[in-house]
Amino acid sequence: MRKLTTILALAVAFTSCKNEQKKNEEQSEDMAQTEQSQAAEETDSVALEITPISHATGVFHWGDTVFYTDPVGGATAFEGQDAPDFILLTDIHGDHMNAETLQGLELGDTKIIVPQAVADKLPEDLQENLMVMNNGESQEFMGFKIEAIPMYNIPQTQDAMHTKGRGNGYVLEKDGQRLYISGDTEDIPEMRNLKDIDVALISMNLPYTMPVDQAAEGVLAFKPKKVIPYHYRGKDGFSDIEKFKQLVNEGDSSIEVELMDWYPENEESNK
Repeated sequence: MRKLTTILALAVAFTSCKNEQKKNEEQSEDMAQTEQSQAAEETDSVALEITPISHATGVFHWGDTVFYTDPVGGATAFEGQDAPDFILLTDIHGDHMNAETLQGLELGDTKIIVPQAVADKLPEDLQENLMVMNNGESQEFMGFKIEAIPMYNIPQTQDAMHTKGRGNGYVLEKDGQRLYISGDTEDIPEMRNLKDIDVALISMNLPYTMPVDQAAEGVLAFKPKKVIPYHYRGKDGFSDIEKFKQLVNEGDSSIEVELMDWYPENEESNK
């Protein structure tokens, strides 16, 4: 009888151990799945912080890298901002290219990525900083893949404000995440054909680029995860970015539309 009791006790203990082992294994699997899920969520989000300065001018923090787009307004416009690791210029117009601002930033050997038309207009003391990229070209630079994307008015004419081949939009890619900066463009095929864009900055101002309905149609064609209207002051005032958001969300509610204030100086003037 004692022997039978001992056997039963051992059997119970063995079963208990197996159950505990199975429980621990299931908990480990659940923890691994949770960690994988969290890692996937982190991978799906761009570690990108955008600080609007004015119109097309912005400061971008992407991980440990800082870059500026189209810096204008003088060096004082960037007081309190981290120094750039590189700069992107899109076009020759004064709201995108300003030599005095670039010189005032005291860039040292910081690279300025430009189309050839911009390089041709910048002064000699900035030429060593320049890295020329033209439409369709790409470069690996500071951990980014940078592509120069066409930006232009349609229909294409010789007297258009933005002719094809002169200026650049840009796609920047890092760790599988992709940012599109449109520059001064309309709803062109090269924009519509973009793939896997996580964040897109889209211009919309008449008569220089495009109206909000055309901008919304273009965005709905290439479907970025998030779109931010910028460069939205036109000849007759500001474009209706709330209407842009409504049109995009009516067309595809999965696209996040973030409205940022690119004209803080306008608020100051109204005080």
